[in-house]
Amino acid sequence: MAVRRFKRNKVAVAGGVFLLIILVLALFAPLIAQQSPTAVDLGQIRRPPSGEHWLGTDASGRDVFARLLYAARVSLLVGVFAALVSVLLGTVIGAVAGLFGGWVDTLLMRTADMVLSFPPIVVIIVLAGLLGPSIPILIIAIAATTWPTPARLVRGVTLTVREREYLHAARVAGASRGWLLRKHIVPAAMGQIVVVGTLLVAQAILAEAVLSFLGLGVQPPQASWGNMLNDAQSLTVIQSMPWLWLPPGLAIAATVLAVNFVGDGLRDAVDPRQSGRS
Repeated sequence: MAVRRFKRNKVAVAGGVFLLIILVLALFAPLIAQQSPTAVDLGQIRRPPSGEHWLGTDASGRDVFARLLYAARVSLLVGVFAALVSVLLGTVIGAVAGLFGGWVDTLLMRTADMVLSFPPIVVIIVLAGLLGPSIPILIIAIAATTWPTPARLVRGVTLTVREREYLHAARVAGASRGWLLRKHIVPAAMGQIVVVGTLLVAQAILAEAVLSFLGLGVQPPQASWGNMLNDAQSLTVIQSMPWLWLPPGLAIAATVLAVNFVGDGLRDAVDPRQSGRS
């Protein structure tokens, strides 16, 4: 039923198709791109789109189209893995807090509240600045600031599920808390976890773009949508060289929108009451 509801959401399906296209382009970038994303040609600096360079060249003479495709790999890698780490950490913390209760619940949830009290982008910038700009550090920094969202959600589900009769029966039969987490708690929250994880992918892609734009993310010559925008942040470029900033800007906006559309579609499919549909 959830799959059928998702398929009826045309916007969500369109977002999924777009993400699939981006994934294919990123995976097969070496076959699709005509040029190397890091090859410098000082005789082709800031050239407009042509048959040789489909989206023109940047300030170092590098092919913008090739960099755009290879940058998609970075954005998807950071987005997916940061969301995955965040969801895994949040799921474990939320399930443990809800199942154990007492001082364990208080300690873990107050920690989550403390993390949520700081602006996420500021914390990520500080961590990236202290630990150094790299993709693994980006993933860790983003996950470290977003795990409270899935943690609070899973805790809420756990508080509801732990009072049900079949869980009491399992406890009486001698089931351990670890077994209850694996067999009952996490499966009960899986639908909501998938939805939150999808939306966290969009947040991570935006965070990576912002950090790379500020010079604290992916470092040149490696391509990133954020550092491509960083190379085009002069008034002259914005006014007269749109091929330097328009492709990465549209790529970020379209990808984030597509992920959000898929996330909204999954939310409505898992819990149609939120959208008013049955």
